[in-house]
Amino acid sequence: MLELRPGCECCDVDLPPDSADARICTYECTFCADCVENCLHGVCPNCTGNFVPRPIRPATLLPLHPASTERVFQPGLHRP
Repeated sequence: MLELRPGCECCDVDLPPDSADARICTYECTFCADCVENCLHGVCPNCTGNFVPRPIRPATLLPLHPASTERVFQPGLHRP
């Protein structure tokens, strides 16, 4: 089951479980769509894989399977 990490690893913007802006790679590295497009150019800096939109977990399932609260943030990852 996906962790649904709460924020972008690059800019630390919030990415709640219902965010259509969240992108993940095969290892579930999580970034916002803006960073994926404009900073990372579609390539995960951790595994060099590609990104896909993160699925949205229905709100009715969040109490049973809550999203992660652990933030992963890598200051300095954002490169022009």
